[in-house]
Amino acid sequence: MEHSFIYLASQSPRRKQLLEQIHVPYRLLLPQSNENAELLEVENKDELPHAYVQRVTNLKWQAAQQLRVELSLPDALILCSDTTVALNQKILGKPRDEKDAIDFLSQLLGQTHVVLTAVMLGHQNKQKQAISESQVTFANLSDAQIKNYVASQEPMGKAGAYAIQGLAGTFIQHIAGSYSGIMGLPLYETSQLLRDFGFSV
Repeated sequence: MEHSFIYLASQSPRRKQLLEQIHVPYRLLLPQSNENAELLEVENKDELPHAYVQRVTNLKWQAAQQLRVELSLPDALILCSDTTVALNQKILGKPRDEKDAIDFLSQLLGQTHVVLTAVMLGHQNKQKQAISESQVTFANLSDAQIKNYVASQEPMGKAGAYAIQGLAGTFIQHIAGSYSGIMGLPLYETSQLLRDFGFSV
């Protein structure tokens, strides 16, 4: 199967930016306006972070493949990814509101947490998945700093209520792992998957 492009099934501008960084041509494959993509991210009771992020990524890929077929688009590799933040095996997802964001950030202060990003690539006959795990250590912040950050609206729609590539970069004392993985698309794992399917990176 010749690969001249891949489908990116993500609305994240960061994932688009990271694919462009490694010069991978892509076309967006996004849910229709009547679909609620957020439903795919609902946690199961007592679900552990690794199992959660891999399951959600698989669900996203299946939904994207179904959409491709429904729209009669040509078969091509589909890339999906999901990122979650976990503190002591507790999943901190996307905040529902500013109160949620303040709560999440307050839990992360002075702590080292884990950022997991799963990536799935494939076409209708074959799929492969990889996972990136990173550790991030937050500084201690004042209540005013947290409130000012939340007021910027940057935490909304972000796992763990922060974006490392944004203002929150000033709160982070140390990372161990993949910066691009923390952003939402680990470039090492993604490029390995692309090569496994014969896509030139």
